[in-house]
Amino acid sequence: MTTLKIGDKAPQFEAKDNAGNTIKLSDYSGKKLVLFFYPKASTPGCTNEACDLRDNYQSFLAKGYDVLGASADSAKRQQNWINKHELPFPLLADEDKTVIKAYGVWGPKKFMGKEYDGIHRTTFVIDENGVIEDIITKVKTKVHASQILG
Repeated sequence: MTTLKIGDKAPQFEAKDNAGNTIKLSDYSGKKLVLFFYPKASTPGCTNEACDLRDNYQSFLAKGYDVLGASADSAKRQQNWINKHELPFPLLADEDKTVIKAYGVWGPKKFMGKEYDGIHRTTFVIDENGVIEDIITKVKTKVHASQILG
């Protein structure tokens, strides 16, 4: 779905997270970033994905990665999800879909025979210089960390 490719500069963004902090891509300059987009907080697939990333969070940190999630959920919904599952990373509350659209993960989807617009579950791995080094579009929610870490 996304038109971004490996080797492209990651689109700059600025958005509020679950705690109301402003987060920018430039905050991660000099670090690697796993930016994962998911359809909806607190749903089964998204919870599997976030908990797998949580359970492997120390491995990400050890390899120099920060982790950041993003969806169109409200800050309150994101914070409730963090509290319930003890997620150690921030979640962008991209309610106006600015970041979601910048990364090209918003578009037509099918579920149970119905078509609608929504967020395509996609993960971008961004290097220290803001360049996309991997894009994962076929996310396996229960083992997503191993897809990223190899």
